[in-house]
Amino acid sequence: MKVFDFDNTLYHGESAVDLAFFMIKNNKRILLWIPRILWNLMKYKLCLVNREGMEQAINKFLQSVIRDKEELFQQTRQFWKTHAHKLDRRIISLIKPDDIIISAGPDFLIGAVKNKLGTSNLLCSEINYEDMSVKYLNFGDNKVKRFRQLYGDNKISAFFTDSYNDKAMMDISEKVWLVSKGKIKRIR
Repeated sequence: MKVFDFDNTLYHGESAVDLAFFMIKNNKRILLWIPRILWNLMKYKLCLVNREGMEQAINKFLQSVIRDKEELFQQTRQFWKTHAHKLDRRIISLIKPDDIIISAGPDFLIGAVKNKLGTSNLLCSEINYEDMSVKYLNFGDNKVKRFRQLYGDNKISAFFTDSYNDKAMMDISEKVWLVSKGKIKRIR
């Protein structure tokens, strides 16, 4: 089985950041969060963020900005109508129904385009919609924990990612492919 990261691998960019910017037109409260979003994105790109810090930042954002789950779902559907073109069809064409997409991105965001991804096997961060908080942050070594919970010791024949933040997943994969702007390079 092959496993694919989502952001900057199957999707050109950070989908959650793009969604936040998209939502500004209907929710001006997000404007106050732009500096924090960009700061946290920079820390993530430099592999300087830990799971606890990331979870706290997401919880504060969700609880401060999102009114309710219906608003979130409606905005997400609208987002994909204008951003589905950022899905990399060439890399998505490598995905078979038994393959897996694993992401730190939230379930509501990636699940909304499941029908375009070639598999229904999605391992994403989970949100508690009652109190707008992270139920499970699928980031770093949590990706391996979730993978092992669901798939046991099944071998990953190839792992596709854009980031060394996914080192834990790289370590359990036979082959590792680094994806950058739609170009694939084998690094192991």
